[in-house]
Amino acid sequence: MTSTTRPSLPRVAAATAVALALGAAGLAALPVTASAATDDVAVQYRTGATGAMADQTEPWLKVRNTGDGTVQLSTVKVRYYFKADSAGAGYRFACSWAVKGCADITGTFGTPAHPTANADRYLEIGFTPGAGTLAPGADTGDMQLRFHRADWQPLRQSDDYSFGASQTAYADWPKVTAQLSGTTVWGTAPEGNDPTDPPTDPPTDPPTGGQTLFDDFAYTTSSDPRIAANGWSVRSNSGGPGVPGATWAPENVTFAGSGGSSVMNLRTSTTGTADGTKQTEVLTKATKFKNGTYAARVKFSDAPVSGPDGDHLVQTFFTINDLQAPMADNYAEYDFEYLPNGGWGEPSNILYTTSWETYDPDPWQAVNQHTEARQSYAGWHDLVVTIDGSAITYYIDGRLFGTHDAAYLPERPMSINFNQWLIDLAGQTSSTPRAYDQQVDYVLHVKDQVLTPAQVTAKVNAYRATGTTFEDTVPAA
Repeated sequence: MTSTTRPSLPRVAAATAVALALGAAGLAALPVTASAATDDVAVQYRTGATGAMADQTEPWLKVRNTGDGTVQLSTVKVRYYFKADSAGAGYRFACSWAVKGCADITGTFGTPAHPTANADRYLEIGFTPGAGTLAPGADTGDMQLRFHRADWQPLRQSDDYSFGASQTAYADWPKVTAQLSGTTVWGTAPEGNDPTDPPTDPPTDPPTGGQTLFDDFAYTTSSDPRIAANGWSVRSNSGGPGVPGATWAPENVTFAGSGGSSVMNLRTSTTGTADGTKQTEVLTKATKFKNGTYAARVKFSDAPVSGPDGDHLVQTFFTINDLQAPMADNYAEYDFEYLPNGGWGEPSNILYTTSWETYDPDPWQAVNQHTEARQSYAGWHDLVVTIDGSAITYYIDGRLFGTHDAAYLPERPMSINFNQWLIDLAGQTSSTPRAYDQQVDYVLHVKDQVLTPAQVTAKVNAYRATGTTFEDTVPAA
């Protein structure tokens, strides 16, 4: 992450699904002859903008529970399909008003697996856990949603698959699809598309060939000469991000065995002052990585290993290049950032994925798109981001987390980075020493190939089966 604060821009967000569990006491109370509750939803639609051309498309929606069980809205995804005005057109989502509250409604854009003449993009609507549940027969009420071109040029909606010019009152609309926990339960997708997250039955064999960086982090200490020989730098120079005046401490990067493989540990510690704060970062010395697949297995932590909790901590996996001038359009950055104790105005844990086009540090302004989920991500997680010629796609633990527009694709190669740092010292003001750990199991990059999460796992397993702990065949930029 750059040495800047999180921009206070309208958020384009998608929350991950939250699983429900029925307690043992509830199971015992059910009659043995009772049938299991069925979960189902339907989607009603009306348009707030009826013209063939419009400044923005306004799909107003209601989600209705048509089953006999309670539906957790955070497990619901709704897709509205449309045709982009041009291959490079970017779009922005907004919620004008909603009975459930716009803060708990998310919107991200994606590309169907099989684009058609009237559907080569979709807007996916989701809900945060704060949206709550729908009882049988209940609906969300009005969700007055809209999206527009990033350049605010008029858009054509008459050729959009999900658009209905005559739908000026709410009615069931099968040209909008709905999923429950990844299973489509409502609507008909454009021909050849079944919106699953990720696609069902993905091939597990990764494509052959491909220039690759793989590192199992089988090192001894931060001063192990193999680290530099393999193209990594353990940061010691001063500067952002994080607390001004803090130290970047190579000695706080350590290595140990875990579960039969090696693990890199990044420890960040503080005594509540800048002088007493030590942050950690490991990054590639080369900026030679651009399109393709990036993956890492990372362990986030909610609690310190010692001392009082509460610091505004950022735990990361990201790619980045340098900002050559304020608002330079050839800047690029793609982040996984976990804040276990909040920060940037958030009161508690939140995970961001962010795709950056550019920014100006002073006065602050930024052009980016991000997806967020307000929940704990403590523990090990498989993080994957793919970058091709049309979109940036983020996965967590094999599930789609967010898809960002082509407007944010990289123009120049980047480095690969892991760091753990403090936004500020306001989260915990104690002078008692405390320390936090972030761990990394492996990192993988495959140049110019888009792998599914299952293919990433297969490729990592293949390296480990042959005892390969490091490989770098990615040419210099």
